[in-house]
Amino acid sequence: MTMPARPWERYLDAADRAVLARGRFAQRMGFGARPAIIAIDCQRYMVGERGIADDRYPSSCGEVGWRAVDRIAAILQAGRAGGVPIFLTRFALDPSGADIGVYARKRAFLDREDWCLEGTPGAALLAEIGPEPGDIVFVKKKPSGFFGTPLLSYLIDRAIDTVIVVGGATSNCVRATVFDAASHNLRAIVAEDAVFDRLPVSHAISLFDMDRQFADVVTADAVIAHLRSHRPG
Repeated sequence: MTMPARPWERYLDAADRAVLARGRFAQRMGFGARPAIIAIDCQRYMVGERGIADDRYPSSCGEVGWRAVDRIAAILQAGRAGGVPIFLTRFALDPSGADIGVYARKRAFLDREDWCLEGTPGAALLAEIGPEPGDIVFVKKKPSGFFGTPLLSYLIDRAIDTVIVVGGATSNCVRATVFDAASHNLRAIVAEDAVFDRLPVSHAISLFDMDRQFADVVTADAVIAHLRSHRPG
């Protein structure tokens, strides 16, 4: 059976493929013994309202995001059934903008309820994602789920060796979280159809960079199959 083309394949030419082969990039690390799932910023401001295309959510990924949300929900369901720890992040800023930091130099501060301001509808987690009993939710102020949060201590406490990263956006917070996971010598698994981005090229190339160096990029079905076979240790 022919494997489906990876999202980044169309951006590579013969010279690129030769570089990858010569450097022996993108080796498989596989799942470890003790996985956890990190769902990054599955919030209303990231996807808007299902099936509604309008300008109410200026950072929305729209229908692309909703397709990924459905795959994320399936992964989380399999993880919960298998006793895998679930961590849900929220990116939320003070309505005053006092904690936005240098990000304000790249993105105009949006003082509106359909962005990611704490206490507004835009900052809320999607009902399709959770939380459910046993899930751990925490707020982050920067792209990585590790930066300035208790995530690493939670993982150490549970002797986690593998993080399955889903959510959005692929080129921003997902990528930053994966790179930090690798820096902490954690195996990182990214479900390519359970992460999403506003721009297809950003999504594809970020998946490529993660798969090339720091993570295994696989399908949501592959993640779910592994979780269903997982036995809590």
